[in-house]
Amino acid sequence: LPSDLLRRRSDIRFAERQLAAATAQVGSAMADLFPKFFLTGVAGLQSISASDWFTGRSRYWSVGPTISWPIFDAGRIRANIEIRNAQQEQALNQYEKAVLAALGDVEKSLVSYSREQTRQRSLADAVAANRRAVEMANELYVRGLNDFLNVLDTQRSLYAAENDLAQSEATMAANLVALYKALGGGWETN
Repeated sequence: LPSDLLRRRSDIRFAERQLAAATAQVGSAMADLFPKFFLTGVAGLQSISASDWFTGRSRYWSVGPTISWPIFDAGRIRANIEIRNAQQEQALNQYEKAVLAALGDVEKSLVSYSREQTRQRSLADAVAANRRAVEMANELYVRGLNDFLNVLDTQRSLYAAENDLAQSEATMAANLVALYKALGGGWETN
């Protein structure tokens, strides 16, 4: 099965998003090492008297660049980067753990489904053999070569085999549902 099918699982998507967020936080922490440039501007009106409020002399403006570079916080910034790197490694470990658990779920489901298919085929063969045995016992009873107890015994064996076959089919359906669940849902295509 393609491993891309596992990407539909919610636990893997969650772990993947956690890893992406932790990686973004590392980048954000590293950005603090570099200077930041800003362009600021102010425009307005100022006047001592209200009559000069909207005249040309009351207008003012100011534009200028600013630079922010926390040079003296370099130790704190580097420690923050190390913390973010450790958090990213932890998120990576959680992602790997989620992927391995998902692969284990899929493998377990596939093995269970495969084993039940094999069991179901052998039970179907047993039911067919028991049906032939019931027919033969009935034939022998009709001809007077066997007593009715043999017919009842072969019918009991047939009913037990049919019951086991029905239970196997139910188990196979449950295993198929478990496989769909382990793969993150059905196989719908966009």
